[in-house]
Amino acid sequence: MIVRTWHGCVPAKYANGFAQHLEKTGVEHSKSILGNLGAFVRHETQGEWEHFFLATYWDSIESIKKFAGENYQVAVTYPDDEAYELLSDPYVFQHEVSNIVEF
Repeated sequence: MIVRTWHGCVPAKYANGFAQHLEKTGVEHSKSILGNLGAFVRHETQGEWEHFFLATYWDSIESIKKFAGENYQVAVTYPDDEAYELLSDPYVFQHEVSNIVEF
């Protein structure tokens, strides 16, 4: 199994709106792709910024490419992200992990 991790942050005043936006974009989009095994979001406040961490789980790099394209190391962003003043890390990371996940 492969976990793909992304990080971005928005001004704290946009935290609630961006949380909903991220669910409708990154989470729902990734879950709609065959080969996605789940998506989880964590966020936390640090000063005037709300940091968001998205982890998506995949069965293969090929499935990730269906989500992110051939240049799958680059973050997937969405047109409405700008409304939340999102600062997105430009790159994401893929890590092979054990298939045993306990939540």
